[in-house]
Amino acid sequence: MTLVEIEKLSLSIGATPILKDVDLSIGAGETMGLVGESGSGKSMTALTLMQLLPQAARAAGRVTFDGIDILSASEEAMCRLRGDDIGMVFQEPMTALNPVKTIGEQVAEGIRWHTGANRANAEASARRMLERVGLPEAQFPLSRFPHELSGGQRQRVVIAIACALKPKLLIADEPTTALDVVLQAQILDLLRDLVAEDRMGLLLISHDLAVVTDMADRVTIMRHGEVMEEGETAKTLSAQVHPYTRQLAQSSMHAPERPNRHAASSTTGDLLQVDTVVRDYPGRRRSLWKKTEPFRAVDGVSFSMKPGQSVALVGRSGCGKSTLARMILALDNPTGGEIRFMGESLASRKEAALRPARRNMQVVFQDPYGSFDPRHRVERLVAEPLHLLEKKPSRAERREMVANALHEVGMRPADMDKYPHEFSGGQRQRISIARAIITRPKLVVADEPVSALDVSIRAQILDLFADLNQRLGVAYLFITHDLTVARAITDEVMVMHDGRIVEEGRTGAVLDNPQSDAAKALIAAAPDLRRAIRRKLQEQG
Repeated sequence: MTLVEIEKLSLSIGATPILKDVDLSIGAGETMGLVGESGSGKSMTALTLMQLLPQAARAAGRVTFDGIDILSASEEAMCRLRGDDIGMVFQEPMTALNPVKTIGEQVAEGIRWHTGANRANAEASARRMLERVGLPEAQFPLSRFPHELSGGQRQRVVIAIACALKPKLLIADEPTTALDVVLQAQILDLLRDLVAEDRMGLLLISHDLAVVTDMADRVTIMRHGEVMEEGETAKTLSAQVHPYTRQLAQSSMHAPERPNRHAASSTTGDLLQVDTVVRDYPGRRRSLWKKTEPFRAVDGVSFSMKPGQSVALVGRSGCGKSTLARMILALDNPTGGEIRFMGESLASRKEAALRPARRNMQVVFQDPYGSFDPRHRVERLVAEPLHLLEKKPSRAERREMVANALHEVGMRPADMDKYPHEFSGGQRQRISIARAIITRPKLVVADEPVSALDVSIRAQILDLFADLNQRLGVAYLFITHDLTVARAITDEVMVMHDGRIVEEGRTGAVLDNPQSDAAKALIAAAPDLRRAIRRKLQEQG
């Protein structure tokens, strides 16, 4: 039974065409993967189904859901469908949830609105739904607020809201992008179970081909608002008939060429030394009369990095990776142990004394747009670290230094006069890297620098990191949950679990033959395109 039928859908916003003759269908109990790069029209296709388009949007063609003409449906009719027959899981759960309402209120809200149930009955239904998605009341009472949950737990709440009334269609828009691989596997298993149990149709929007291969029965590949290819997932992605499908598959498995990959290991002297570092935080007070027990986020971590070396720090969310990175960057002080950079201890030093270290140690964040002031032009943004130089450059020298930094990351000098919103996600990340290298640092800490990027843009950024490592000798500490990134770009890998480094060694050796339970769990949960295609083809005979 066909649940969703989209025929010759075209969409424009003002004079700008967004979708062009899109055809797509989803059956009851079927999972359709919708794949493409940013700007390909994936989310706009989903928003057309929900009729949550901008006011200036104009749609033509035919869109039916369970026999209902969506394009001609009134807002009143769509309000009855949304949440009841069509549910949606958004990419970022924290922004999808109301921070001032409890999780119980938010799950019960749709139940009360659509069914007219009283508060007690709605809360009982919410309790059952939260338990179904792995949040039992004994551990996660309805009175909890979103900020009291982890990223994976918040995503489960969003899924509970979307599935509370057993919708016929669930739209999941990049539901696992920001999650570690173990949480991602849990969320995908949950979606798979809900589809099987409730016979829902699932529209899974993702740029991760391995995830789509593992989850979807069929796949539709979009580019610039048009459907490039459609068919059974494993067959389509293994045959790669269309050049764009082949490009996406190659980009998802791309590893930069690094001819001097292990050269840094033979150099003498350590660039960074982390010696038995501990970081404790005050525990949550549960009684006026009892002293709080401290929470240990980092527990006796030791490692070293040499000049020009590229090291990955991998682990599940909450294992202490970012806390350790903040201490390395001297943004936080360890409770115990010592961190030495270029032979100098960083602990408890005044800001003026940290200037040389800050000049030689920079950071690239996961979300470049969030790390930029949108009111400033690129010239000012890239030039921000120049105040760390001993001699302040003149206006002309500053522009020349910014132009050179932009050129080194593949941008044009003329781009320095533009604003961040005028660039794509990949271009903004290049600008972020330009800002990080303008002072010619010895070490760059990269915190999930490619997790939110499309596969082709990710391949370009990884090539850029590898090139800067070869040309400038920049050492990298990559904080990531993506093991394909760790394998592609790093010499060594450290696996962190519950605040400790539980395994470390050559990247290939650790990832091919893990010894610790934590490393084995990460590798088992990590999506792999080739493996997913082989498994799917075997299942289909």
